[in-house]
Amino acid sequence: MYTALLTVHSYLRWVVLVAAFVVVARALAAMVAGRAWTARDDAAVRVFSVSLDIQMLIGLIIYFFLSPFTYPAWSDLAAAMRDDAVRFIVIEHQTGMLIAVALTHVGLARVRRNADPLRRQRTALICFGLALVMMLVSIPWPGRPAGRPLFRTMSA
Repeated sequence: MYTALLTVHSYLRWVVLVAAFVVVARALAAMVAGRAWTARDDAAVRVFSVSLDIQMLIGLIIYFFLSPFTYPAWSDLAAAMRDDAVRFIVIEHQTGMLIAVALTHVGLARVRRNADPLRRQRTALICFGLALVMMLVSIPWPGRPAGRPLFRTMSA
């Protein structure tokens, strides 16, 4: 179960990142062109936020119920903090991703509440852009101490 969910989590990362890039690119292009918020912007934000929420749910299930790292790391937190890979997986990844989710939901609420269609684009660019940065920094890319493959297989 752990390997299967980790594989789904790994591939869903690409859906979330592409959706985030689309939302940020649309907001940036709209800001440059002075284009107001559209129904397509709403749809792009919806795809991004829903895919991110599903990704977070899968990640939390892995973290709290399936991960072979979580319980041992929290049992001896001092040792976990000395190991770069364990610290990243147990603390840094979750913290960064929770910040990204919070930025996304704050952005979502602020975009929906804002009546000015041009200010919606600015709010979207700031909030979703910061969320994207947090996600990129918090992903265990290959080459990092806790690096994971770009495309996980069921056996990896």
